[in-house]
Amino acid sequence: MRPIHPIRLISFGYLHLPTGPDGYPVPPAADRIEDVRDRLRDPAAARDILDLDGFHPRVQDIVLNTPGARELLANLADYADLPAGPRRIAIGCAGGKHRACGLTELLARALRDRGREVEVEHLHAHLPRVLKTPASTRPTNPEPETAR
Repeated sequence: MRPIHPIRLISFGYLHLPTGPDGYPVPPAADRIEDVRDRLRDPAAARDILDLDGFHPRVQDIVLNTPGARELLANLADYADLPAGPRRIAIGCAGGKHRACGLTELLARALRDRGREVEVEHLHAHLPRVLKTPASTRPTNPEPETAR
C-alpha cells in the first residue's frame, strides 16, 4: 500500500541554524534528518559553480555524480515510499546552498516520478555561500557510559 499523504522535503544549512542549550544546531523537525556534510563532497570546490545553487542543473549533476549520492538518493526515495512512510525529510549540509538544496531537488523529482505529492522548502539556499564549517556544529560521539 502506497502512502497517500504528501511528503515535505526540507533543505537547510547547519551553519544557519539556531543553537540549542547544548550549543549544537537545532535542525528542522522531520521524521528523518540526513546530514550530508561528511557523506557527500562539497561541490563548491568546483570553482565554476560558486555563484550557483542547488536549483541549477550543473550543481545537481555534480551532487548526483558524487560517490555515494545515487545510493543515498535511492535509499531516501525508498524510505519515503514505505507504507507508513515519513511526512517530512530534512537534508542538511554546511550552508544549505549546494548539496542539501541539490539533493532535495533531485529527491523531489524522483518522488514525483513515482507519483508522490511533494512539497519542498529550502530554508537557506538563497543565503550567501558559507566559507567554513566550525567544529562546534558537529556533534561528537561521547564515551559510552559504563554499567555501574
